Amino acid sequence: MASMKEIRAHIRSVEQTLKITNAMYLIASSNLRKARKQLTDVEPYFRKIESTITDILYNSPKIEHRYFDQRPGIPAQRRKVGYVVITSDKGLAGAYNHNILKLAEEKVRQAPNVSLYIVGQVGRAHFTEQGIPVAKEFLYTAQNPNIARARDMSEELMDLFTRGELDEIYVLYTDMRSAFHLEPTVHKLLPLSAGMFPQEDGQKDEQRQEVSYLPSVGAVMDRLVAGYLKGELFGALVESYCSEQNARMTAMKSSSDSAREMLQDLNLSLNRARQAAITQEITEVVGGAQAAL
Repeated sequence: MASMKEIRAHIRSVEQTLKITNAMYLIASSNLRKARKQLTDVEPYFRKIESTITDILYNSPKIEHRYFDQRPGIPAQRRKVGYVVITSDKGLAGAYNHNILKLAEEKVRQAPNVSLYIVGQVGRAHFTEQGIPVAKEFLYTAQNPNIARARDMSEELMDLFTRGELDEIYVLYTDMRSAFHLEPTVHKLLPLSAGMFPQEDGQKDEQRQEVSYLPSVGAVMDRLVAGYLKGELFGALVESYCSEQNARMTAMKSSSDSAREMLQDLNLSLNRARQAAITQEITEVVGGAQAAL
């Protein structure tokens, strides 16, 4: 049995760990609320962009635009596919990073010509260790998702698509369906298609109207698509960040519960050791008294 000094030292160590896990739980909870509010504040703007694109496609069904170019002449074996993989910069988040990296590895094996664009240091370290080349790492984005960084990412990806360096672009992120369900998700960014902008039930019966777009429908679509992709990337970044914080909250709660159980066991062991020491002292006193008689 461990001595009382060792048990007390172990108790102090577990108590310090419990303070850390409780603090990390509270920080993750605060970060989750802030990120959710940030996304909620801008969501109406991006939904309006999406509905405007839907209206243009409905009123101008024969529109041809570079970001809607499916490039049918390029066979599947030769198509250059880009994956934006969103991971975290830190650990202690349960299976959050493992699940999204597992999905990314599956996608890399399925396509012969893949380029990876990584968000988060965990993803970069993983693919470097696996010997999988990374085309670009978006630095300092995972821990601070914001509109400006989403815009920088979307502009670079749109440029790669326009120049023909990529034929398809997808984002791999973790969707927080609920507090207990985090779903690794694949979402297509480019090329766009009319099927990605379905009409609402109330719009389907409306008659097409003659609509003029200035300076041209292509120029208007250029601006709208840029805003749409920025919103999609920002949403993916925030959803991933929220999923990371939720996973960290779950991990820290589990660690705190384990620490409390360990403290109960250690306190019980301390009481037993103290009782054993008292019993030993009494036995020695009684034994000494008997020897003196």
